[in-house]
Formats: sequence, C-alpha cells, structure tokens
Amino acid sequence: MDLADTSEEREFRARLREWLAKTLPTLGPKPSPDDWPGRRAHDLGWQRMLYDAGYAGLHWPTDAGGRGATPTRHLIFLEETERAGAPYVGAGFVGLLHAGPTIAAEGTAGQRARWLPPILRGEEVWCQGFSEPDAGSDLAALRTRAWRDGDDYVVSGSKIWTSHAEVADWCELLVRTDPAAAKHRGITWLALPMDAPGITVRPLRTLAGSAEFAEVFLDEVRVPVANRVGDENDGWRVTMVTLSFERGTAFVGEVVACRRVLGQLAREARRNGSWDDPVLRRRLGRLNAEFRALWRLTQWNVSEAQASGGVPGVGGSVFKLRYSQARQELYDAAATVLGDAALDLDRPWVLDRLSSLSYTIAAGTSQIQHNIVAERILGLPKGR
Repeated sequence: MDLADTSEEREFRARLREWLAKTLPTLGPKPSPDDWPGRRAHDLGWQRMLYDAGYAGLHWPTDAGGRGATPTRHLIFLEETERAGAPYVGAGFVGLLHAGPTIAAEGTAGQRARWLPPILRGEEVWCQGFSEPDAGSDLAALRTRAWRDGDDYVVSGSKIWTSHAEVADWCELLVRTDPAAAKHRGITWLALPMDAPGITVRPLRTLAGSAEFAEVFLDEVRVPVANRVGDENDGWRVTMVTLSFERGTAFVGEVVACRRVLGQLAREARRNGSWDDPVLRRRLGRLNAEFRALWRLTQWNVSEAQASGGVPGVGGSVFKLRYSQARQELYDAAATVLGDAALDLDRPWVLDRLSSLSYTIAAGTSQIQHNIVAERILGLPKGR
C-alpha cells in the first residue's frame, strides 16, 4: 500500500492549508460546553463552511453526495484540519461518522436523497439510540419494542448514553421487532424523528461535568415503516455496518489530535523541568511510537474500507482496542507532566484525562474487541 503524496495530492494539501489559514480566523468563539444550542449552531456552521468549500463528505461515495476522494486525500484532510486546530465534527458526530455512512451503504436511493444531503450541509443532527440500561456490551439483549401498525412501527422502551439527543433531529434507533426470534435475529434499524410525540429526553452529566449523553424514553412513538434501513429483523447486520464505521474510521481525527497533544506535552515538560526525568522521556518516546503505529494502522484501515466498498473491516477492532488504552496512557502521562495542576479542571488535558477513561467502554468494550479479534481474525472458537 503506497500512501505517499502524489503531485496532485501535494497540490490538494496546499490548497487545503491555504483555505484553512483564511477561514479559521473568521470563526466565532467556541461556545461553553454547557451551551448545547450554541454548540450545535457552531458545529453545524463549520460543517456548512466545509460543504460550501467542497470538503464535506470528502471520502463519501459520489452517489451519496460525497466527493469520492481517495484514502490518501481523506487522510490529508484529517491531518491538515487537526494540525490547523479546526473544529471537529462535534454535534454532527453521529450523522457524519455513524448514521450517514450506514445509510450510504444500506439505505435506498430515496433514503440517501432524504437524509444524506442535510447531514453534509450541516442542517440536521443525529443521535445514537443503541444502548439500554440492560443492553450495553451485550447490545443484542436490547428490549425496546416495536410492533407494526399499518404503515408505522409503534415503539416503546428506553435508551441510555444517547449521544447528542438533546439537540438531535434524528436518531439511529435499534428496536426489537420479533421477540420470539433469537436475540440477534429479531432486531430492526430505524430512523426516528426526534420531534415525534411520545419522546422524553433526560440529559446525563458525565464525570467531566458535560452532558453530551442522555436517557431517551419512548412511549408508543410512531415511526413510518419507510424509515426502516434494511429489512425487518435484519437490523443486527445493519448495526454491524454502523459499528464498523464507529470503530474503524470514526476515531481517525483523534489519532492526529493525540499526536499533537504529545508534542505539547513534550514542550511543557521541557518548560517545567519534568523533562529531566529519564523515565518520563522514555514514556513519551514510547507513546510517540504507539501513535505513529496507530496512524499507520489508521491509514491501512481507511484504505481497506475504500477497497471494500466503503465499509471498514474487523481491523477496526484492532485499532479500537489499542487506541483506547494508548489514549488513557497519554493522559496519564499528561498528569505526570502537570503534577499538582492535574487536579485543576481548568488546566489543559485534565478534562481530556477524565473523558479518556470512557474509551475502553464506549463503542464496544475492550473485552468485546478482544472477542472479535480472537474469533474473526485469529479464528479461535467462541467461548462457552
């Protein structure tokens, strides 16, 4: 796999850098973490700028509204936007990185035409309604029920850890449509309009003090059958497509961000004298090697996804498993560099350290990723 820049890609990188240098100073200040309407407006405003400049959905297929860019151009875009300090996807996270790619891969022509352009233009926000109080890592144990009534499904149940539900227009929702079937076979993937009657959203506050997750309660909510992506009771397969994107490519920009943070840590260590500690220097050097290797794995995963029609493979589980741990190690090292200041929530990296604790749980626990690697890559038998 050759991911070196061609002359055309070097030109693309230069144009992108020029555009970022001109555009980023025009952005307003980032809203407070608690100002979710403000954050939504800020994040969608940035997405609209990307769309107008031709950078939105750069790697999405052209028939899904994207640019059909090569893996290398996609990676160049991620590198340059992160290095320039551009906003990340923010409130558009689920739509751009989970639901949108799933609809592009599994949706009908009408569904792609309805839902993908507003995501790319920064007009609509999606949330993820997968986990339930008793169905987290064992997602197939979900109990939110949906039964057919004419042209609608009627949905009752609850979801938890629903990302961005308080500002979302749509929800990628998993429901049980056949309670008599084996638990992996009776699930359906629906697009739920968040303004439908019968929906209650209750925000959840995290350890870091933010509230990007919520509980969602559904009381006989009617969802058109036309909003079903894939066949009825085929939702587990569609969900595996969603989770492939979540684990395989959704964290790509964060690897670049971690490499930037590592450089900042080294500079801070030199400034405050902690660089004199040889143990810390070896620690930071090993982390540098870790994230360089993760970036190479990212390049491979993105390239493989492109070659297989856009859906990442099980290599995403290898990445997710190691990245989750490496991120925690990075911010533990940041605490060592900061010393007593690591207890100050207003200092850089402190809140990131708290949020890093969730990465071995979010998007599939590390235990689940170990199972996937063992069974689907190494060919080991399933545990009993």
